[in-house]
Amino acid sequence: MKNQVQLITYADRLTGNGLTQLKQLLDESFAGLFSGVHILPFYYPIDGSDAGFDPIDHAQVDSRLGTWQALSEIGQHYEVMADLIVNHVSAQSHEFQDVLEQGHQSPYWSMFLKETDVFPSGITQAQANAIFRPRPTSCFSPKKLASGELVNFWTTFTDNQIDINVETDSGKRYLDKVLNLFATNGVKIIRLDAAGFAIKRAGTSCFMTDETFAFIKQLAEQAHNLGMETIAEIHSHYKTQIAVAKKVDRVYDFALPPLILHTLFSKNVDALLYWLTIAPRNCLTVLDTHDGIGIVDAGPEGDKAGLLNANEIDDLVQQIHINSQGESLKATGAAASNVDLYQVNCTYYDALGKDDLAYLTARAIQFFAPGVPQVYYGGLLALHNDVALLEKTQVGRDINRSYLSLEQVEKHLDKPVVKGLRKLIKLRNDSDAFNGDFLVHGSNSTLSMEWQNQHELASLKVDLMAGTAQLSFSNAKQNTVINLVDLLN
Repeated sequence: MKNQVQLITYADRLTGNGLTQLKQLLDESFAGLFSGVHILPFYYPIDGSDAGFDPIDHAQVDSRLGTWQALSEIGQHYEVMADLIVNHVSAQSHEFQDVLEQGHQSPYWSMFLKETDVFPSGITQAQANAIFRPRPTSCFSPKKLASGELVNFWTTFTDNQIDINVETDSGKRYLDKVLNLFATNGVKIIRLDAAGFAIKRAGTSCFMTDETFAFIKQLAEQAHNLGMETIAEIHSHYKTQIAVAKKVDRVYDFALPPLILHTLFSKNVDALLYWLTIAPRNCLTVLDTHDGIGIVDAGPEGDKAGLLNANEIDDLVQQIHINSQGESLKATGAAASNVDLYQVNCTYYDALGKDDLAYLTARAIQFFAPGVPQVYYGGLLALHNDVALLEKTQVGRDINRSYLSLEQVEKHLDKPVVKGLRKLIKLRNDSDAFNGDFLVHGSNSTLSMEWQNQHELASLKVDLMAGTAQLSFSNAKQNTVINLVDLLN
């Protein structure tokens, strides 16, 4: 993977169209910005109950977006990341519908995980309490077969997302088919969506168990043999992320987004500084994604201390709600049919109160943090919360999943904050210093981040009390100093 900035986007929501138009945008208006692109689910259908993360047919490109050939054409010029939706498939899929019709006689019966597969005698309350849950409801959904039999199928997220039994031959064949399609059609990086939930065992949390690690390792080896690398997508306590990073190709630094917000809100760098000294180096960094702003990644878990304490987490969440004028509150927690209770749904730009300099400072810190930076399309364009879409769909995450046209994209590209971000992206891409050694220091309200690779040096100095941030890039021939605020002019 190239150590340059990548884009995260839906093909349709960014372009108003499909894969061909996405490539055109990357080639033209976004020229020089991105070495790779994470194209969020493009499988049939893209407009299911979870914006493509509940595929009816994981092996079919939604015809409204294009074809596998169109994806392959993007892959000839950019590193394409695609989601392998490891944990589940739509209840409307051919495979599950066949199970409902034929029951135990279906060739796909073993493909789907049932309560009795893990708890043959039924689950006890103590066992249920031990399971790590991303939502407050039961992890099972009863489904009636054509015979009249009622079966509890495992549904980690929603009752339309039926968990796959990845340890059975039919479950393995399902994932193998998608992996091979990816390799054939130019995908270079696979995001293992919700992989931490894939293996369930009685008496455990059913999340990131030893068996899960072994499963992820096996998937990674399969991907490597096909010429691809993998990213584990896991929201959890920061120590879990550090442990996972030692066993996979790359992880996401999900602790970074809340820590940067905390730093800018409190004008204190100490928590962020500590994290930057211990954070995994084999990571992708993000501030925003198609999901909400993760909170669990920086907070405490049970008796394990977090990077932020419970009061700091509460203050952080409340400040986001204040900065967004209450819009994030309408889309978060038990509001708006949320799947995840550990995330705040809000654009990162609005979480910072639409403050252009604060936003560029956040991005600068992200770009200087260890890892390969990714920028979500909403973040690239500094979008506001899409309250109209939220009210229409009543899906919390949609507040940060706007539908745009190419004309709207061009207008957003002309905003000063977006022009500044584009300059910052190019500075990050053009410096070879980021392939060298990282050094960070500071205290209280000042932070210094430096990269050095032989004669190439890049540094970022932030003074939160003074409200200043300064970039410096030097090599054997020249030294360039840029005040971050000047990128807005």
